[in-house]
Amino acid sequence: MSGFPPDEPSAEVRVSPNFGPRRGTLRPDMIVLHYTGMATGAGAEAWLCDPASEVSSHYLVHEDGRIVQMVRESDRAWHAGTSSWFGRSDVNSCSIGIEIVNPGHMLGYRNFPKPQIDGVIGLCAGIVERHSIPAQRVLAHSDVAPGRKVDPGEKFPWKALFAAGVGHVVPAAPIRRGAVLKPDDTGAEVEALQSMLSLYGYGVEITGAFDRQTEIVVEAFQRHFRQRLVDGMADGSTIRTLERLLASARIASLK
Repeated sequence: MSGFPPDEPSAEVRVSPNFGPRRGTLRPDMIVLHYTGMATGAGAEAWLCDPASEVSSHYLVHEDGRIVQMVRESDRAWHAGTSSWFGRSDVNSCSIGIEIVNPGHMLGYRNFPKPQIDGVIGLCAGIVERHSIPAQRVLAHSDVAPGRKVDPGEKFPWKALFAAGVGHVVPAAPIRRGAVLKPDDTGAEVEALQSMLSLYGYGVEITGAFDRQTEIVVEAFQRHFRQRLVDGMADGSTIRTLERLLASARIASLK
């Protein structure tokens, strides 16, 4: 493919060879946000377009807000890897992937510049409109691949997206001293926590035992929705924030 008209009018096109057809009857019903985790945006853009990498995304947003489209929205980009949401494991076939230039945790993780976030907001708003994507399905890579991925990370300004009408967040409950659910705990409270995480979409088995996978999923939840403290422990703030999020999602679904 030598080129294509961009789905996002403001985007430049640089075609990646790393894509294929969406599987079965699946169509985009979620957006997955990533950071590039590479030293430079130019290097990330080149890597996503290199056939040797076997990775791609639909879009890349540079730090100055410039948007590059590499795969058509109708096609399946290779961005999510081993992942799941609401039990669906082929996230690539039902999502639009957006890479956001940032060196990430291993190379000097830093705040995302305002022009870049403005670009992400405009891009996401267009995708949401084109594909009727629900607010609660604008997700982090860490949401769909907890433990394996941590991007776009706890510095990503989800509140700014929400204020502009993109995504789903609620005010995080204050952090206070009190009881904490932690590894090796068991019982009804752990089962309730796992059930709530599963109801929102996270891949966690409901066992009543606070195992390593539960800790990893709690950490992923905090990284998106309770960013002030990401420790994998389910304190009162984490649980109340999760309850607020589920209540908000239910209310939104009734409108």
